[in-house]
Formats: sequence, C-alpha cells, structure tokens
Amino acid sequence: MKLVVISSAPIVQMNGKNYMYAPYHKEMKIWAKHVDQIQFCCPIWKNDKNLLIDEIEFSIEPILVLKEFDITRLSNFPKAILYSIINLWILFKAMRNADHIHLRCPGNMTLLAALVQILFPSKPKTAKYAGNWDPKAQQPITYKIQRWILSNTFLTKNIQVLVYGDWPNQSKNIKSFFTATYSESEIQNSEFRIQKNDIEGTIRFLFVGTLSPGKQPIYAIQLVEALHKKGFSVQLDIYGDGVLRNEVSKYCIENKLENIVFLKGNQSKDTVLQAYQGSHFLLLPSKSEGWPKVVAEAMVWGCVPVVLPVSCVSYMLHNGERGLLLKQSLTQDVLQVEAVLFNPSAYLEMNRKAQAWSRQFTTDAFEVEIQKLLR
Repeated sequence: MKLVVISSAPIVQMNGKNYMYAPYHKEMKIWAKHVDQIQFCCPIWKNDKNLLIDEIEFSIEPILVLKEFDITRLSNFPKAILYSIINLWILFKAMRNADHIHLRCPGNMTLLAALVQILFPSKPKTAKYAGNWDPKAQQPITYKIQRWILSNTFLTKNIQVLVYGDWPNQSKNIKSFFTATYSESEIQNSEFRIQKNDIEGTIRFLFVGTLSPGKQPIYAIQLVEALHKKGFSVQLDIYGDGVLRNEVSKYCIENKLENIVFLKGNQSKDTVLQAYQGSHFLLLPSKSEGWPKVVAEAMVWGCVPVVLPVSCVSYMLHNGERGLLLKQSLTQDVLQVEAVLFNPSAYLEMNRKAQAWSRQFTTDAFEVEIQKLLR
C-alpha cells in the first residue's frame, strides 16, 4: 500500500537529511510501519525556524513539494492564487497515485486537499483534524470550510475523520480519536515514580507549554499568587519558553514571587515527566487546544489538571470529575482550587480517576487503531 500524507506541516531539509516536527514524527513512524510506501506532500523548509525537530527515521518516497502562501494581507492575494493553482495540480497527482490518502488538518494546504479529494470518491481516506472540532468554537472561515467539506458525506466519501472529543449530531464519518505519548511499558517500567500521594506540605503546581498570550501563563501565576496570599504553601514550576518570557519574569520580580514561581525553560521529555510525577496540579488556562497533550500526559502521572474548558477538555476531564475546569474568573477559580485543597479525599479521587482514564491511551493502543484505519 502506498500512503500519501498531505499537510501544511513542513519537512525540514538540512545537511542532506530530512527532519520533521518531533511529535508529528513520532506519530508518522507508526503509520509508516503499516504501509509499503509513504510519501509526503507538503512544504519544504531549509532551516528549522526554531521548530522542535527529529530526523526522519523511516524510509520515505520523494517529497511532493507544495508552495506555501498566506492571505493575511491583500498584497499576497495574486501570489496566493498562483500558488494555489500549482498546488491543486500537485495534490491531484499525489492523490491519483496513492492507495490511501491521509490529510492533516486544518491548514492552507489541506483546505485545497479537501477540495481535490472530492474527485477520488472510491479511494480510502483518513483525515486527522488536530484543531478544535467543537461546532460552537470561534474559528477562521478556512477552518470552518474544511470541517464542512470533511463532514459532508455527499461531497466526501470513503473517509474517516479523526477528531478530538465526542460531539453530538455528527455525520457517520466522524470518529472520536486521541493522541498518545507513552507506551504501556514506559508507564509500567518508568525509572521514575509518582512522588506525591497526598496534598500535605507545599502544594506544587506545574505549567507546561509555550509562553504565549494564548496559553495565558500570567493567569496561571496569578492564581498561584492568590493562593499564596491566602496563606497556602504553594510553588509553581513553569516549563517552556516563548514571546512572553520577559513579561512573565518581570511580573514575578515586580510582585516578589521569585521564591514561589520558577522559570525552568524548555526541558527534556524525562525532566518534564519527573515534573508531572512530582506536582499536584497542572495549570493550563489555554484559550485554544486540539487534544491538549500536556493535559493527557499529566493525568497519566496523577497530576490533576486545572484547565479552561476549550475543545475536548470537558470530555477529557469528564466535566470536572478528573480535574478542575477554570471559569476565567480569578476569584471563582481560586475558590475552586481552595475547595479541593481543603478536601484531600476529593483530590485523591480526581487523581485516581485521571490516571485510570488517561492510561487507556497508550502508543500501543494508538498503533492498533492506526492498523484498523489502514485496513
């Protein structure tokens, strides 16, 4: 079987080698194991632009190169139209020569691909929609068009659309799916162990993610700061970097939080894993997510999520049984956390339920599901 993967995510070519975004690479290795050939139809970059990349470890066919474009400015429209025409022809040839078509949505390239795939109703197809599938979510018009085409069973045939969360009133080709980080053996045989079994002593909070406006790291700090002012012994470790690094640092200095808030920067997978295991709560007041990987990872190790209910978060937390759903009101959110801190048995129940649910979603289970999709 020849699988063609169509994506806006680039392949980075440096020093005669091919690289891709590290989590994407980990997933595509599994897809590649179960096909005879795999070919990527995507843009190519000549430098990594600070993207976290891994060298591609599996054999790939020659890359079908798509031309990147954007339509954020009116002056870009002529080039965008020209590049779209070229890309449509490349996409048509890629799909014509494939046995299975796999789209990685949403994105500029997959908007075009969603149109072209209509011409191949008999070919088996999958589409992974990595964004927010919530029908009520505020999204760019290009995302809404992709969602409409993919879920329209008259236009789009012979496809399984993989989405995050379980949404009502969906067409029959929409399949609730997941993303996995750890294998069963990694969970069972980790050289590290969960280091907290109660919420006595210092309560450790964790933030893992990009320091960007969308992730709202300062709101996470303010929540911990408010608990500190109420007399709780608290600590917040922040893992990640980004455009708000200086602003976050400045806020901590101005509010004399250097002894309770610690900026750790980007760290290795094992270092973050130990942080999950040693922390009581994960704070993620993110405004937008697909499948929030850090939430699923934290739950595996009993680090209870405190998260805004965007995308499939309410589904992951079972409407608050496996973690706390933020209201984006500092007063109310502090009271929510405070209530759990005063009720250790409620915390331990959330901890237990979070681990039990999240440990279903291993890379082993993920691979079994990929094999089913390719049959």
